Amino acid sequence: MSTTSPSNAQPSTTQPTGGNKASAKSKSDWLAPAILTAKTITAAAECVPFPYIKGVSGTVVILLETVEKVKKNREDLKELCESTTEIVMILHDQILAHGNTAVKFKAMCEELESYLAAVILAVQNLHNPSKGFRKRVKEFVGSNNMTDEIAGHQKQIQGICFKLKLLAAVDTNSKVSEMHAIMTAPSFVVTPPSQSINNCPPPSRIFQGRQIILAKMHKFFTPNSGKQLIYVLHGLGGAGKTQIALKFIQESSAKFLDIFLLDASTLDTINTGLKNIAVSEFVGDSAEDTLTWLQSKHGDWLLFFDNADDPKINLNKFFPQCNHGNIIITSRNPGLRAYGTHSPVSDMEDKDAITLLLQSAAKEGSEENVQAAAVIVKAGSFILQSEDIAGYLTLYQENRARLLSEKAVQSHDHYAWTVYTTWQISFDRLSPIAATLLQLCSFLHYSGISEDMFSNASKYSFPVWLPAKEELQEPLQFLSSFLDPTGEWSSLRFSEVTNEIKSYSLITFDAATKMFSIHPLVHAWSRNTLVDEAASQIPDHDITLASLRLMPHLGALSPFNAGRGAGFGAAFLYIYLSVRKLQEAQDLIEQVFDKYNLIFGEQHPATLEIMQRLGHTYSCLGEYKKAKELEVTVLEKRSKLLGEDHLDTLRAREHLARTHSDLGDFENAKELQVTVLEKSIRLLGRDHPEALMSMGHLAWIHSKLGDFENAKELRVTVLEKRTALLGQDHPDTLTAMGNLARSHSELGDSEKAKELEVVVLEKRTKLLGEDHPDTLLAMGNLAITHSELGDLEKAKELEVVVLEKRIKLLGEHHPQTLMAMGNLASIHSKLGDFEKAKEFEVTVLEKRIKLLGEDHPDTLLAMGNLARTHSELGEFEKAKEVEVTVLEKRIKLLGEDHPATLLAMGNLARTHSKLRDFEKAKEVEVTVLEKRIKLLGEDHPQTLMAMRNLASTHSELRDFEKAKKLKVTGLKKWIALLGQDHPDTLIAMGDLATTHSKLGDFEKAKELEVAVLEKRTKLLGEDHPDTLLTMGNLATTHSELGDFEKAKELEVAVLEKRIKLLGEDHPQTLMAMGNLAITHSTLGDFEKAKELEVTVLEKRRQLWGDQHPDTVGAMQNLAIMYRVLDKLTEAEDLEQLVRQIQMSL
Repeated sequence: MSTTSPSNAQPSTTQPTGGNKASAKSKSDWLAPAILTAKTITAAAECVPFPYIKGVSGTVVILLETVEKVKKNREDLKELCESTTEIVMILHDQILAHGNTAVKFKAMCEELESYLAAVILAVQNLHNPSKGFRKRVKEFVGSNNMTDEIAGHQKQIQGICFKLKLLAAVDTNSKVSEMHAIMTAPSFVVTPPSQSINNCPPPSRIFQGRQIILAKMHKFFTPNSGKQLIYVLHGLGGAGKTQIALKFIQESSAKFLDIFLLDASTLDTINTGLKNIAVSEFVGDSAEDTLTWLQSKHGDWLLFFDNADDPKINLNKFFPQCNHGNIIITSRNPGLRAYGTHSPVSDMEDKDAITLLLQSAAKEGSEENVQAAAVIVKAGSFILQSEDIAGYLTLYQENRARLLSEKAVQSHDHYAWTVYTTWQISFDRLSPIAATLLQLCSFLHYSGISEDMFSNASKYSFPVWLPAKEELQEPLQFLSSFLDPTGEWSSLRFSEVTNEIKSYSLITFDAATKMFSIHPLVHAWSRNTLVDEAASQIPDHDITLASLRLMPHLGALSPFNAGRGAGFGAAFLYIYLSVRKLQEAQDLIEQVFDKYNLIFGEQHPATLEIMQRLGHTYSCLGEYKKAKELEVTVLEKRSKLLGEDHLDTLRAREHLARTHSDLGDFENAKELQVTVLEKSIRLLGRDHPEALMSMGHLAWIHSKLGDFENAKELRVTVLEKRTALLGQDHPDTLTAMGNLARSHSELGDSEKAKELEVVVLEKRTKLLGEDHPDTLLAMGNLAITHSELGDLEKAKELEVVVLEKRIKLLGEHHPQTLMAMGNLASIHSKLGDFEKAKEFEVTVLEKRIKLLGEDHPDTLLAMGNLARTHSELGEFEKAKEVEVTVLEKRIKLLGEDHPATLLAMGNLARTHSKLRDFEKAKEVEVTVLEKRIKLLGEDHPQTLMAMRNLASTHSELRDFEKAKKLKVTGLKKWIALLGQDHPDTLIAMGDLATTHSKLGDFEKAKELEVAVLEKRTKLLGEDHPDTLLTMGNLATTHSELGDFEKAKELEVAVLEKRIKLLGEDHPQTLMAMGNLAITHSTLGDFEKAKELEVTVLEKRRQLWGDQHPDTVGAMQNLAIMYRVLDKLTEAEDLEQLVRQIQMSL
């Protein structure tokens, strides 16, 4: 059955119905509507190129007007006129709807026009009888009286009407008044011959959004393309595929001559739909007849295959085999994408979902009331009745299954199924193994599901402290379905099963990440497909195995673990730890430990394993003393139960060694680790992976002890052995290469470090991809090395990439993301962009407080970094406040002698110096130095740094001889420890040169500075920041020696290089500019000096504001220059401003 398109409707008419009323008026008024209808049709016929419809309608008008003149209330003429008018309406509608087949009605129109002319003569004779006429009428109708003649005409016309209805097969129940209103409206335009739509309903009255897909479809379906166009809309049941197609048809119906809707859910419905088209179009009575007709029917027809979900149906055989026509397919099976252009239909955009929800609820509101966009129409139906948006969300969470299984009585569209029904139909078609896999995934998180989770689970080794094999028979049997005959994992078999589920759009696959995901609602529904409580518990075992590395799935699982064995909780621990869900990890492992202690006893190997893991959890929380206490117990018990040489005993010793390192007790850590390494080599061999891992841990401890050469030696050995055993590209080999790069950096050979780190990054990018966490770790390490080499822009570029990728991959709150953010802040600080550095550091601190708590070591590290940036910005009081807090917390948590505590103490001393409280700074620095000598020895790098800081404070106190003594001692020790060319040695040499200058020994200062400059130029290059710093110091010494031209030459070079490398506004650039101004002044070029000083002041004001110490210094320098130039007013103004600032501070 065909109707006109809703969006391009032709004027339509219907027969008058006035004769059905009982009133006297209705009996006499039936003729006027009939005349109106006939005249309206005649007017419409003027606009189409079919003269035969105009001829018939015009003849009907004459007939009706003739009847009006004869006797308008004559009932025997009423039926005749109504039947005649109905015939004309049918002809009119059919010819306009099927312009290309209008010719089949031509003969009938001409026959009818001729017959009606005879009827007109008969009616006229009623008014003015004539023998000749009566005779002709008698002969024509075969009746001897006029009533019988009229009845004969009526019967003949009814026969024509019935025949025409069969031919047209249309429904003409539209109203004459509607048609008349349309045609008499000012905007009325008669459209060209239009289309028939085969039972195609309009889209939902509240259709929203999907504009991107609709635009793509409009662009795709172009007229006269010269080929058959096929478009597939695929996605989850209930996602809106049919509604999008119907909306497109409504908007584009003028493009198509014929539109046919087919229910493509089964073979029977497709065949039946095609047969109906053949019958209605009078081209046959079979599906084949329809396809043949469409093949020969040139023009833009459209076949709409709706709900083509069954992957077993070959839809291609129902496509007309021709190079014209258009086809739209909606399906849950993404495999149908192969037929043509396609669009996946998934969740709506939030703004569209909100609009749809509010429309379906008949409400206006704001976004804050809407949180569940995926259930919008269902929610809207509920809200419309309850008038409570917020209340629906609570009810939805509590009654999701029932709400999504019910259909509203008052619907906005013709969709017959509920949300859950569409998915259940798909689920029922799955094979048993595919159904089980989907159900299992419903207990994982709905995203981030990978094949590796299942393949790794199939290799489960059943350690003593996790669930036993007997507890896991059902999941093991399930996993065996994916193994090949040799017992190896079969990716092909897994793909076959997942492809089956994908064919119904119940899961989706991201080729870039190799991860599966499930729509959140399908995820919740699929859990409900488990028919009883016992069945619903089966997947838990598998999930334990599949979730060892993926935290999101624990959140989905945790409510379902009640009553499980303690081993299942223990299996989740490291997932919590890896994403720093530390409190959750602690709560979990403490419960598990209590259960193991109760079930197995405190001496059982499983209990001791859990105790060790509890200790590790305390270490992650920064509670190193608690961790040490537990780990000592584990080591003692294992030594007693298993012996000193048992592998589990060695592992306990290694854990304890790490905790000693965390506590800053590196000597004890080293002693323990040396024992572990020696026993591992004896028991397992020098090349065993565990022995090499122990060697790497010992290298790390040597590094912490400042023994960089021994650390390097061990790391070289690890790298060589892993390369020989595993190959150059193995992940463990690349880790060893990265560790060796760090040793080179510690030894001052940053170029060698860079060379190795570039190799690691290239190999990891090739093997693991650009976004892998190990690749990003390598990129971050390379960024640090670029920073050490002074290539700050390159370092920034790399660190920005690391940060962006980690945010995308791990989220904003992951520890590795925050580490990248902190590293980027450090680079911004080196680039002089302290405000940007502060912004990042504030973010890091806030997130670590939220994630780890205020007292965690990582939180305190972030707090210390922020304090340093406050100091760089001249906010010394703020820096002091933060550093006091850090110091107090570290003393409380770690003790007064911990390296981190001493670092905080040294930072606070530096801030005291910035505040000009040199005595307090000296007091703190003496304490730091004494404690480091006691803990680390006189030759440790951190001890030597403390010595350097104390020497600087002695200089500030004008005690240059004391400063010189400390610096000479420090330089000798740096040379002995790291060599003459190490960066720390060169820093010590430069510091000693400065002290010689303070003592007036400028020649000695010059000698040292020349040596430092030559070495830094050779090692770092002419443009490195440290090289330029030395060049500036040497320029100052030349000035002190009276060689102002040489000083100027060096200072000009420094300024030009810093502008090029760091920009005009960098603090170091401004320092160079100020130094050059002083030299110009010394040379008597006061105008040039003033010009430079003005620039320095303006830029420092812009950078830091008036109250920063460096800004105040620039004011003082410029005021002096004004006085030299006799610009006393300007000088006094600046001096007055300086006094006001100093008073306020």
